[in-house]
Amino acid sequence: MIYGIVSTTTYAQLRKIPSKVTDALKAKFPDASGVEWKDKVTNFEATFELNSVKYQSTFNSKGEWQSTEKFISETELPAEVKDGLAKSKYNSSDWEKKSFVWVDSKKDGERYRIFVEKNVVNKRYLYFNKSGQLDKETLSL
Repeated sequence: MIYGIVSTTTYAQLRKIPSKVTDALKAKFPDASGVEWKDKVTNFEATFELNSVKYQSTFNSKGEWQSTEKFISETELPAEVKDGLAKSKYNSSDWEKKSFVWVDSKKDGERYRIFVEKNVVNKRYLYFNKSGQLDKETLSL
């Protein structure tokens, strides 16, 4: 009996970033530096620095802005969001706060995403609005 291993490699074809998209980034963030683009199939993602802070922003293929994210520290959370988190069930010592992200999106506006973890299985993304209300929570796989 002969056994063989067949290996195939698939290379994703990267599209050229449309000028509408790059122009939209320049218009929205004229002082962005170190811009790196990723083709995410349904949109384009730019990672860049602005005032020595790292950002990530997405645009659709028409150059329309979709969202921007910035990692922040817990101390940078607005008082309302800190209060909302403190009043939530995720404030117990069982839940470890792992990351904090300021998110501004065309669809949902300005929110704060907090990643919490209880153990290897229990991980959540918590979305708080500027008023400190927990709008949404999703499982992290």
